[in-house]
Amino acid sequence: MDEVLWRRIEAFGDRLAPTDVARLHRDDLELFVKMESANPSGSAKDRSAFWIVREAVRRGEITRGTTVVESSSGNFALALAKLCRSLGVPFVPVIDPTVNTPTERLLRESCTRVEKVDRPDDAGGYLGGRLARVAELRARIADSYWPDQYSNTDAVRGHYELTGGELVGALPRIDYLFVGVGTGGTIAGLSRRVKAANQDATVVAVDVEGSVIFGGPPRRRHIPGIGSGIRPALLDHALIDEVLVVSERDEVDGCHTLLRDHGLFAGGSTGCVYAAVGRYFESYRGPPPVVAFLCSDRGDPYRNTIYDPNWVATTFAQKRVRTS
Repeated sequence: MDEVLWRRIEAFGDRLAPTDVARLHRDDLELFVKMESANPSGSAKDRSAFWIVREAVRRGEITRGTTVVESSSGNFALALAKLCRSLGVPFVPVIDPTVNTPTERLLRESCTRVEKVDRPDDAGGYLGGRLARVAELRARIADSYWPDQYSNTDAVRGHYELTGGELVGALPRIDYLFVGVGTGGTIAGLSRRVKAANQDATVVAVDVEGSVIFGGPPRRRHIPGIGSGIRPALLDHALIDEVLVVSERDEVDGCHTLLRDHGLFAGGSTGCVYAAVGRYFESYRGPPPVVAFLCSDRGDPYRNTIYDPNWVATTFAQKRVRTS
């Protein structure tokens, strides 16, 4: 183990403070949101990135001479860029055209090298191409490390210990947990921690149309952050009771509703989950259940897409999306 790196990552972990759990006013639900957007790089991915790299340093898989290479649609790359910079370890993100412009700009400012694939794969997305580029880079770089956020169980442990531990510490009772699914690490860690503390809790996985995670047909998606062109291996570790699939148009609506009704300026995956909560409890009658979800990232990277009326009108011309 590289002792210098270990001290650096432990110091970084000391700055990874718990995020708040806030209540959102609704008459029909006791609705709580965990503000993972308050993490250092702005998303829940800080938790999985930290735990994956921490364990890799502990095992000696990352030293000061190692280059970290990873595929990401945005947030995981930002989390790794911030973490690796604090460690003094080079990081090469592999991104694609769906990455938000502000996110790409920040990555290019933070990293000496950024790889961008531009050819869609057979599923209509770019994940296959990104993973192939990661493999090419690792073959060329003598000392490289691939975090593999799609199957690395350290991501699950990170969310179990950190995100999940904080959530159950803040809420003694959780009846329903809604989690957006991408790589599967967040829902795997959260679902296991929440069910350990609340055995009767219902875990609802939220996906977006065009994603193939739960067997839906592949289709081009316009908003990064939720869904996938593959079924991630980490999903096998999740404890899921129900699945809801939301359209991207409703995802946008969910973002605008969160901003209008709760003053929460959130990213696409959060809007998708909030739309799923609304649909799930649309006809619910009974005592308000305790419902929890994550504000997975901030809305700033989506100013030119989700929060731009012209982009919304052009992208979803078939249906007018309510923005006020």
